[in-house]
Amino acid sequence: MFTDNFWVQSIIHFNYFILFYIIFVNLVYTLLFLFSIRGIYIHRKKNRYWSYEDMIASSYTPPLSILVPCFNEAETIVDNIKALLSLEYGEFQLVIINDGSKDETLKVLMEEFDLHRVDMPYKKEISTKKVNRIYLSASSENIIVLDKENGGKADALNAGINVAEYPLITAIDADSIIERNSLVKVVRPFVENRDVVVSGGIVRPVNDAKISKGFIEKISLGKKSVVRFQVVEYLRAFLFGRIGWGMINSLMIVSGAFGVFNKKVVIEAGGYTEETIGEDMELVVKIHRLMKEKKKKYEIVFVPDPVCWTQVPEELKTLKNQRKRWHKGLMDTMLNHRGMLLNPKYGTVGLLGMPYFFFVEMLGPVIEIIGYIAILLSFWYGIISLEFALVFFAFAVVYGVFLSIGAILLDEYNFKKYNNISEYFTLVIYSVLENFGYRQLTTWWRFVAFWQYKRRGNKWGDMKRKAFSEKSQE
Repeated sequence: MFTDNFWVQSIIHFNYFILFYIIFVNLVYTLLFLFSIRGIYIHRKKNRYWSYEDMIASSYTPPLSILVPCFNEAETIVDNIKALLSLEYGEFQLVIINDGSKDETLKVLMEEFDLHRVDMPYKKEISTKKVNRIYLSASSENIIVLDKENGGKADALNAGINVAEYPLITAIDADSIIERNSLVKVVRPFVENRDVVVSGGIVRPVNDAKISKGFIEKISLGKKSVVRFQVVEYLRAFLFGRIGWGMINSLMIVSGAFGVFNKKVVIEAGGYTEETIGEDMELVVKIHRLMKEKKKKYEIVFVPDPVCWTQVPEELKTLKNQRKRWHKGLMDTMLNHRGMLLNPKYGTVGLLGMPYFFFVEMLGPVIEIIGYIAILLSFWYGIISLEFALVFFAFAVVYGVFLSIGAILLDEYNFKKYNNISEYFTLVIYSVLENFGYRQLTTWWRFVAFWQYKRRGNKWGDMKRKAFSEKSQE
């Protein structure tokens, strides 16, 4: 079939490009993994001389405003708020933003926390949709609830920032639960280093865990395979991806489910961007850009210990929509700030962080899918040898297994969040299985999202929630 020597040589060269691209990506992952090992070592060393109980009682610990945006969260919002009220932290307030929910979110809040409407003036430093009413709780002095017109998650967060009274802010998703001492741990970098402007913690799936009074009593890997695959993904992404980038101050994303920000810097950066799907990454990149252009000394850090537990999709349709939305959000940020790409003006962010997210995370699914097709067809028609195909397979699949297992071992050695060693063995099995179908499926969804991308307004994601279980998962 392929008789034209020019086309055959072109296909061979393309196959080598795909192979070297995969090798390069794995080399980057390896370097991040090594950076992460060093980062966790430093973190463990610091913890030997530090007590979070002392920090809770310390007058140096800054007060914190916790923003809780919610849209149709009636099933989980009460558990979430009760958990937040019980957090071990000195001085904090909860700013709950009801973004025009169509279910009974506001009603359950009013009944559970005895809300009363107040006329409270505030400085509108960031433009948002109209705030219809403001409520204070008669049962808890540190709860304030905003009821506003629907404007999307970014708009809801900006409304919360306007009302927040403390110098640090954090946004906690309404379907998430954080550990009692997590806030102290994630705020600690602000106390240790005045240059820190953003600090992020780790996010883990909470599906099928036993929850009591808004807190986790027993961790579960989840009953469904799709949840267990995501546990492996989250460990890999956080335990060597984000730690590694944080070590060279090029962390480009702090999870919207759990990050602490300097409020003044967020306002100076313009707050959360409404016309984007990935508002969390967009804000972090805007802060990088602001601080670099103003030539201010700053740090954006990741702390591997503080944990936020969140529900993840249990159905493939929901997972597909989530991953497509994430990829489109990534594309928004990359295109919005393309002037930073390979620009030495932005230091390691412009020369390392942006190229990685542009060429590996954004373009990676396109190259990977086309690469799979090209390698398979080339082998089928005898253009490449079996040895070449096996080398490609080793770097594209087998090495991914090694990295996933490395992240799982890091977690078991350092944090031991799961109940027994058998659960870590289960994760090792899933870290192998995910490379034979699941990873290719998520890559395909991102590939489709790349070609479907177009600029559009921000929308809340279609994520099916369920009430947190109060029953033991035996």
